[in-house]
Amino acid sequence: MQLTRGGSYVLGPRVIACVAVAFAFTRAPSAWADKDNQPDAPAVTTKDVPTPPIAKAASTRPEDTSTKRVALEMSAYTDSDNVTVFTPSMNATIENVTQGASISGHYLVDVVSAASVDIVSTASGRWNEVRQAGGLEGTYKPHDTGVTVAGAVSSEPDYLSYSVGAEVTHDFDEKNSTLLFGYGYGHDTVGYHFTPFSAFSHIVQTSTFTAGLTQVISRSTVGSLVLDVGLENGDQSKPYRYIPVFSTTNAPLIGNGASIEQVTLDRLPVRPIEQLPLSRDRYSITGRLAHRFDGSTVRLEQRLYVDTWLLAASTSDLRWIVDLGRRVEVWPHLRFHAQNGVDFWQRAYVGEITPSIELPAYRTGNRELGPLVAETFGGGVKFFLGKAGNPKSLSLAFHCDGSYTSYLDDLYITARTSIFGAVILEGEL
Repeated sequence: MQLTRGGSYVLGPRVIACVAVAFAFTRAPSAWADKDNQPDAPAVTTKDVPTPPIAKAASTRPEDTSTKRVALEMSAYTDSDNVTVFTPSMNATIENVTQGASISGHYLVDVVSAASVDIVSTASGRWNEVRQAGGLEGTYKPHDTGVTVAGAVSSEPDYLSYSVGAEVTHDFDEKNSTLLFGYGYGHDTVGYHFTPFSAFSHIVQTSTFTAGLTQVISRSTVGSLVLDVGLENGDQSKPYRYIPVFSTTNAPLIGNGASIEQVTLDRLPVRPIEQLPLSRDRYSITGRLAHRFDGSTVRLEQRLYVDTWLLAASTSDLRWIVDLGRRVEVWPHLRFHAQNGVDFWQRAYVGEITPSIELPAYRTGNRELGPLVAETFGGGVKFFLGKAGNPKSLSLAFHCDGSYTSYLDDLYITARTSIFGAVILEGEL
């Protein structure tokens, strides 16, 4: 038996004979049953006709249309305040575009070594710590509406954090517009180094609400606007961060960037630990714009932020990705950030030692809560190493950013320089 290209069968002479025999059986059953009345044996018997080959049944197993990608990254950070961080990480994603489903996971390790001025000012030695973090995320979007569910956990010797969240998206206007709504919950346990959480810990809980709109403006331009609201409750104070306190006479003498020696000489003999307000509400709005030119893409981002500690900030980010053929792209990167300080920020906190010790209710040594300005300059390059038909199936990227931060009202230092670099290898399986 032969199978034609069109899928129909062509009957050969042997098959025709086999069919004729079967037909004879069905037409004269009584004659065949009575041996005495059997006619002469046919010239060709069923034994002489081989069994025709049976066509293989078509496989019912669905074709695997998923895309599997794995990324390995090694990043490093160092700054002029004697802090270094090495972070190996990996990310894996399985995506099925036809079914609208994807799942991804990540894992990283932060290896931190620090001998910053804040540590030195408390007569402590170099501080080393390892943090591990990981997470899973799954998305299902078969049609216009999609749901994403995610979870993450982070652990270090004196800090444990986990979070869960969900996000819903809906496309309309022929998929030119997408609405986004999300909610996340975070639970942090703040501890003390080498002390079990059962002996000492603070609990911080966070609820985050997100709403956004992504709009296709033209065939080459896409924009989005996202609003985030974060409600934090709990004591976020660092129990090992000690705050120098000065008398009303010496406080005005402490200038920006005052040295460890001057602070030690002029401060009061008490040094209380940091104390922050027990709640904080954060609000931010972020606008993004991406435009595709012939051979390049520009990405702009602007974020405005304010919270109930009266910290206000603005962050601007620009990245211009330029194609150098099908296998190489490069990009410059610029970022500018400016903020004021929280309402209880003071360079030199004032206290009194009378029959009792009087201290400011809120006090912090975290200079990231003070007024500052930061500029970032950098860039990167990515090589597409896949086969000619799909060069982006394998890529190797390098990028490096340098930052300069000016602290406008702080102890010990007035500026910090830092460098961040990463190598990323990503490919399809």
